[in-house]
Amino acid sequence: MIRQLPILPTLLVLAAAATMVALGVWQLGRADEKAEMIARYSAALDSTEQVPFPANPDGVEDGAYDADTLFRASSFDCLEVTGVTSISGKSARGQSGYAHIATCAADIGPSEVKLGYSRNPNTPEWQGGEVSGLIAPGGRYGARLQLHEPVAGLEPLAKPDPKDLPNNHLAYAGQWFFFALTALVIYWFAVKGRIAARERKRD
Repeated sequence: MIRQLPILPTLLVLAAAATMVALGVWQLGRADEKAEMIARYSAALDSTEQVPFPANPDGVEDGAYDADTLFRASSFDCLEVTGVTSISGKSARGQSGYAHIATCAADIGPSEVKLGYSRNPNTPEWQGGEVSGLIAPGGRYGARLQLHEPVAGLEPLAKPDPKDLPNNHLAYAGQWFFFALTALVIYWFAVKGRIAARERKRD
């Protein structure tokens, strides 16, 4: 039966399947890299060394920061509070409610500060100033400073956890391997049916 396989379609299917397998292998590598990164972030939580808060002089959104600074202690001076918003969040005791986020004008550029937790969405009054805490992922600029001590009237937020970062690469790898196997199986049955139809025609 192998001799009866059409050459060009077979090569195309094999090339496509090989590409899918290669993508699956790449995703496995990415899964290992992500696991190592999460382990590095977990170790950073236990460090007392402070790092500069990632500067964002142009106000660039979505990832304008050094990823190696995440989950480390830092501080900066919030020169002016330009806005305060509330989003869903959890307290250090695991209660669901609201996390209050302030946007600051600072020498390092516009930055965000997680002020604390409350059960209601009413935003607190806060005038800014020198702040210190942990650099947490997320927000408009890719990173926020979560205060060690919440501002007056708020409770502590749940500590940022590197294990909450998504690591879907293993699932993506499985999908690529499944797609490759599915393509080969479908092609095998298609060719088998075509050959069978030819043989019936000859009879």
